[in-house]
Amino acid sequence: MCDGTCEGNRTGPPVFEEFEPAGDCGCPGCVHRRRVLAYAPAGGSVARPAAFRPLVVAAAASAVVAAQAAPALAAPRTAERPGAPGVPAGDEPATPQGPRAPLYGPVGRPADPADPSIPATTRAITRADIIERARRWVAQKVPYDMTAFWSDGYRQDCSGYVSMAWNLPGNEWTGSLGQYAERISKDELQPGDMLLFHNASDPYGGSHVVLFGGWTDGARTTYAAYEQTPPHTLQRTTPYAYWNNSASYVPYRYKGVTGGTAGAKGVSETTQARKPFPGTAHFGPGANNPHVTELGRLLVDRGGARFYATGPGPRWTDADRAAVLAFQQAQGWQGAAADGLPGPLTWELLLTGGGRDIPAAEDSHGVPGYPGQAAFRPGAVNGHVTRLGQQLVRKGFGRHYVTGPGPGWSEADRRNVEEFQRAQGWRGGAADGLPGPETWRRLFS
Repeated sequence: MCDGTCEGNRTGPPVFEEFEPAGDCGCPGCVHRRRVLAYAPAGGSVARPAAFRPLVVAAAASAVVAAQAAPALAAPRTAERPGAPGVPAGDEPATPQGPRAPLYGPVGRPADPADPSIPATTRAITRADIIERARRWVAQKVPYDMTAFWSDGYRQDCSGYVSMAWNLPGNEWTGSLGQYAERISKDELQPGDMLLFHNASDPYGGSHVVLFGGWTDGARTTYAAYEQTPPHTLQRTTPYAYWNNSASYVPYRYKGVTGGTAGAKGVSETTQARKPFPGTAHFGPGANNPHVTELGRLLVDRGGARFYATGPGPRWTDADRAAVLAFQQAQGWQGAAADGLPGPLTWELLLTGGGRDIPAAEDSHGVPGYPGQAAFRPGAVNGHVTRLGQQLVRKGFGRHYVTGPGPGWSEADRRNVEEFQRAQGWRGGAADGLPGPETWRRLFS
């Protein structure tokens, strides 16, 4: 007869023993564990060497038997973060950081220690370059480590990541990054700015900093965050200002950020500030709204006219995707960053005239592609105007230039183009001084 101890009649959960490795174990896993627990919340501690402790595991068989004797318990509810349904609050991994340090060379040997008394120096950099540098670590999935330095010399923690993206001369921490930046408001945030939380009560273990990549919704409640966090660098949509300690994050702008770009000029700061990225849902197959039209017009101004046989219009087409892709590739982006669908940074660069214009394509005869009439209208400033003027001079039609030619469309450009058109035997509206596709083809053939 069964005495009640066989496997089919056991109702108590089995007990296993978990072995805690010795505190001086040198394997990579134990080294990482000791480093993280050193900054764990109160109550976390490293176990004694070679200590044992009981670990109760609920086996499936036990749960089935127990269910016959007692009603099932509801799963415990967890607090959720605003803007992130289903993500428990407090689950963000700790992001301890190292102190100020110089750049480490490829062999991992440090230079002289950073001198906190030396004033912060800034290096000029564009917003597009900041985001491009940030994306490199995302693509490489650089592991989070507050004591390790990546091949570019920057420390692999949150403050080292921002130091790298801003191209700072050394590795800063949350207590010193502010020397390189000026405080701004939420409404002033643009890609490449940072959101900084410096916890004075626990500066090395309780602080964090992320890079702002642009708004992901029109209401400005979520944004694209670039951050160094366990287990590795990532870019994700994040509720403003952050998942936790949101009220403590402060927006800052790097003092060295410049507007020096090869793109179009003349878009006012006011216009830019009133047109946040409308969200990814407004673009792509099936989209039909005014934002698509605006996107197309911005792309035409940046050298994308050749992609549009008609329009641009409110309905998303392959022409829109091709033009967006060409613009993204002009910034040097690859892979998922150049997918032909606009994100916050693509929108920001187009709206503010940042980044690089779409280069003209060459036809089978080596003639550069016609960039479109928008490149040669009053107020236009771009590389196509310079290229046009230089070719006019080569062809002997540059006598109206007192200086230049340069990137800004001028009356001298128009008069030189008109003379070239008249030399083709054209009259009236065909010789209006505004280069069209045929003028362009003949000029460069």
